[in-house]
Amino acid sequence: MKDEIIIRKIMAGDNPKIAAIIRSSLEDFNAVKQGTVYFDETTDHLCELFKKERSCYFIATLNNEVVAGAGIFPTEGLPPTTCELVKMYVSSAARGKGLGKTLLLQCLHEAKNQGFKKMYIETMPELTNAIEMYKKYGFTFIPSSLGNSGHSGCDLFMIRDI
Repeated sequence: MKDEIIIRKIMAGDNPKIAAIIRSSLEDFNAVKQGTVYFDETTDHLCELFKKERSCYFIATLNNEVVAGAGIFPTEGLPPTTCELVKMYVSSAARGKGLGKTLLLQCLHEAKNQGFKKMYIETMPELTNAIEMYKKYGFTFIPSSLGNSGHSGCDLFMIRDI
């Protein structure tokens, strides 16, 4: 039987599932640090957070199970034409199935539809697989952070044109 993958917008019932995926992913990559989404209380309330104008959070389900998520957000302090790719995580059971790529492309498409011209990312050196994917899809490193994400635990910054 072929796996059924569905990408859809977040719903309130997804909050605990995606929060658990985010935190377990950071644990998997030894990236549990203060100043990251691991300790951010909004991680438990993503459906509410992504009601902000020009934001969107996508959930990936695999055979009706929530297994991944990623979103775009008009982070405070960014230029109005730049959004941030945020909270992009894939559960250990679903890694290697192309869901990261699928979610990234969905977020780029949504960002373009929302009128953004650039996408910005904050990440950590421990997330090597994600960094390689970002580079493959045109993101380049920049020397310092942009905007005010509140995530001081991230120390790598990337950007690309949309």
